[in-house]
Amino acid sequence: MTRPSIRRRRGTLGAAAGTVLALLLAGLTSCSSGNGQNAEAGGKVTLTFTWWGNEDRAQRTNEAVNLFEKRHPGVTVRTSFAGYEAYVQKLATQAAGGDLPDVAQLDYRQISQYAGSGTLLNLGPYIKSRTLRTADFDKGLTRTGAYEGRQYALPMGRGSTGFAYDSTVFRKAGVATPRPGWTWDDWVEAGKKVSALGMKGPNGHAYTGLTDIGVNEDAFENWLRGKGKKLYASQHQLGFTADDLADFWTFTDRLRRQGIASQAKDTAQISGAVEDTPMGRGLAATDFNWDGPFLGYPPLLGENVHLAPVPTTDGRAGQYFKPTMLIGAGAATHHPKEAAELIDFLLNDPDAGTILGVTRSTPPNRKVAAAIGKGLTGAEKEAYGYGRKIAAYGTEAPPMAPPRGDVVLQVSFTRTYQRVIYEMQSPRQAADEFVAEAKRELR
Repeated sequence: MTRPSIRRRRGTLGAAAGTVLALLLAGLTSCSSGNGQNAEAGGKVTLTFTWWGNEDRAQRTNEAVNLFEKRHPGVTVRTSFAGYEAYVQKLATQAAGGDLPDVAQLDYRQISQYAGSGTLLNLGPYIKSRTLRTADFDKGLTRTGAYEGRQYALPMGRGSTGFAYDSTVFRKAGVATPRPGWTWDDWVEAGKKVSALGMKGPNGHAYTGLTDIGVNEDAFENWLRGKGKKLYASQHQLGFTADDLADFWTFTDRLRRQGIASQAKDTAQISGAVEDTPMGRGLAATDFNWDGPFLGYPPLLGENVHLAPVPTTDGRAGQYFKPTMLIGAGAATHHPKEAAELIDFLLNDPDAGTILGVTRSTPPNRKVAAAIGKGLTGAEKEAYGYGRKIAAYGTEAPPMAPPRGDVVLQVSFTRTYQRVIYEMQSPRQAADEFVAEAKRELR
């Protein structure tokens, strides 16, 4: 089956101003047939497979799915994808109805929520029968898809956080190339020097050295871990205090007030798509993100965009390797074996690995990763090399999947900080409010 080409989207799904319903309808348009119906009604087995991502990921994933169908002539796969925010909302609606797709891409934040509610298929029997092969996966990474001793999902990629930065602007401002071990003070100083250039973005807004990371829970987690703390102590308890969060938000808010970090109206447009970030819109020289989405910056801004490690605190790196995303199957699937076969193919088949490349960051299968690493170029080569650089510098083991309430709290984290940048609350007031909400959610 040949899938039609996908229309260019420019990342507007997450930032669309319409209703949630409009987002969902626009975001999860089927890529396998124009009207969303089964493209091959005569197939013996039809699977649904959905993920979030950009065009490049969609085109590569559909190409890999085409190859799977050729090798499994009795199976048809209906595919769909969306921007992250629309995808998460749609998946939550499906999970609430006990009707997840046969195969779905998952964030590690969703594992506890969906496994705990019985909407994910236990993959253990298929791993035991070797329908799903995990021998070439890192055991610590694989455990992030487990919940209460059972494996409900497998990693689709191994990635880490970093700062995308514009090397041309850095040179113009006299900022040295960031290296492993650079500090948060170094990061702030880089932001000051770039902001002092007095540049303007395409919309006339000030061009700042930094994107305001206060809006990003992942950035807060890295900042916390650099101080020897963590986001969650258990499935029912935070690993930080309101004082910790107030310190972080005071730090980021001060950078905004000083004109070093992005303005509130630009930060508020961040949605999960690189096109909607201040950096992606030509308004900032840096942006905190994962190494997988980093691939979206060079097509927008040129080959001068590179990836720097997360700054350290007293020599301690807060970043870690985690599954960039995971893949699992709906508990209600009528075809669990075929769903497991599709998952195994995407993760372990060498030809599928070549097609997918590092669109979901470094493949979890070590042999596949080593094979594709030899042929990478450009941004893909940099993302692959970045992972090797970070591994050599040293990182801690990834935390277990967050509690079920984290999906709600991640949204609340962003929403609460937006009240800070619009000066409706102080960092202290916002931190107290968020921590109180988090404790209620985690009970």
